[in-house]
Amino acid sequence: MNKAILSSVLLSILCAGGCTGRMIKEGLGTVRGPRGVWAPVQEAPGVAPLASYQRFELDIHDSFGKTPVQLLTQLPLSFREELESKNLPNSQTGKTLVVRGSIIHYEAEGMKGLAFGDFEEVVTRLQLVDKDSGKVLAEANCIGRSTESVNRGIKNKADGLAKAIAGWIASGYTVKE
Repeated sequence: MNKAILSSVLLSILCAGGCTGRMIKEGLGTVRGPRGVWAPVQEAPGVAPLASYQRFELDIHDSFGKTPVQLLTQLPLSFREELESKNLPNSQTGKTLVVRGSIIHYEAEGMKGLAFGDFEEVVTRLQLVDKDSGKVLAEANCIGRSTESVNRGIKNKADGLAKAIAGWIASGYTVKE
């Protein structure tokens, strides 16, 4: 009898661990929101190479062919909010930096989500381009990603991608230590 009770207690603890972990992950996802990450391919040279830019424009198109139009509509709004949250300027005039590139992968919850838990992402290949000269200053892959069910959906993927782009710009806007 004692073995049966001990076995059921251990089984309950093991089963609850997965549920508890998921609950913690979802709670953190609610607070943190969708993720935005970037991987530099070519970094802008110099010390704070983007500090002279006062205006930012997006020129991102869908080369993947499966990206919902709503994402491309939401992205500029999310981008403006992220610039503001990172205290980056975005005036109507001044030296302009264009974020140019394309969406190379879009994934709504699918097979990965079924196998590994909630997973959605949008992957882009982007360049930072000086608008006046047309010179490419930097290049990176930027990704908007959600791994929690509370952060699913097009708006959240746009928010995550905006976080990645604004974070990438911010990294070249300040003096690196």
